[in-house]
Amino acid sequence: MAGAGAPLGCGTTRRLDRLTGRVAVIGFSGLVVISFLTFYDGAARHAGLPRLFGYADYGEAIYPVVIATCFPAALLRGTNVTVTVLGKMLGRRAAAWLDAFAALVTLGFFCVLVWQFLRYAEGLGARTSRTGVVRLAPFWWAASAIMAVCVPVQAWVAWQRIVAALTGRRVAVAELRHGAATGG
Repeated sequence: MAGAGAPLGCGTTRRLDRLTGRVAVIGFSGLVVISFLTFYDGAARHAGLPRLFGYADYGEAIYPVVIATCFPAALLRGTNVTVTVLGKMLGRRAAAWLDAFAALVTLGFFCVLVWQFLRYAEGLGARTSRTGVVRLAPFWWAASAIMAVCVPVQAWVAWQRIVAALTGRRVAVAELRHGAATGG
């Protein structure tokens, strides 16, 4: 249970941070594997050795999943690009309201983005990669599912930002953004 000095919502935020962090680590691990395969494929081409069959096809299929794994943690931690000049000029309370508005706009954007991901995955059907080695739809469905996790994560961030704007209290998502422990 969070202590009196702990930011509002720190228990839920901590759990979300652990979950989204693990998803991001899985994605980055996939990126490391792809980089080693890229290195091998390039070295094999240069040395005249056999190359990886269908390597470009697997990259085409795996990259959407790897990239999608980074979004939930980035949204929760607020590592997306923000412009805070106006908020700094208007003061802390106005900055809190601008943060809440930005969080709601981001939530709307990710709702539309997930919808488009799902439409794209559905439209793939039995389509394969360029050489016909890999079916693309399962990978795009996986990327869509991961991106769908962004919606509740961003809804939590938006809720936290709205509470901060209404009450002036510290919220746990703001603490994550600045690298502080969420306590509790």
